[in-house]
Amino acid sequence: MSKNSRKNERTDAARQRLPRELRLRQLLQVSWQLIRDEGTDALTLGRLAEAAGVTKPVVYSHFGTRNGLLAALYEEYDARQTALIDEAIAASGPTLDDKAQVIAHSYVECVLTQGREIPEVLAALNGSPELASVKRRYQHAFIEKCGDILAPFARSNGISRAAFWAILGAADALSDAAIAGEISRDQASAELRDTILAIVSRS
Repeated sequence: MSKNSRKNERTDAARQRLPRELRLRQLLQVSWQLIRDEGTDALTLGRLAEAAGVTKPVVYSHFGTRNGLLAALYEEYDARQTALIDEAIAASGPTLDDKAQVIAHSYVECVLTQGREIPEVLAALNGSPELASVKRRYQHAFIEKCGDILAPFARSNGISRAAFWAILGAADALSDAAIAGEISRDQASAELRDTILAIVSRS
């Protein structure tokens, strides 16, 4: 079978009617691949339609605008990160060190699994007030989750909101450094764990 024949078969398969949820999943997967191969700037709804082998109206019906697509990508990423942390916390030991290790490892692993694509999406989110509000909403959700996990280990004064923002800032910075190859994933995870432990211990 020729290369063109195989390509046509893939395109025909992609054009088949899929349930809306499956089509959304396919479009998001293709979007991540486009970012990986060509960068976020190349990600337009028209380019996505071409790469996914569907018509533009199909893509527009799911996302509406490029900002809608970027928001959907971030939401999918956040859902994976949340599921990873929840699963790890459920299986973790009872100590503060156990919980800090789980938060640190899960956060770093999720970012590194997504690779360089997620920093590019985050940069695009920061470029739009509308999308920045989407990012901030999920940042607040992460902080609330950390609060629920770590509150039982805090002293009477509790852990301040500023301290949780410090944890989130460290998580992002260390993960970005690991993606860039400045440090290893183990170093990023260990440093984030130690940061969490230090913040909780002084609360």
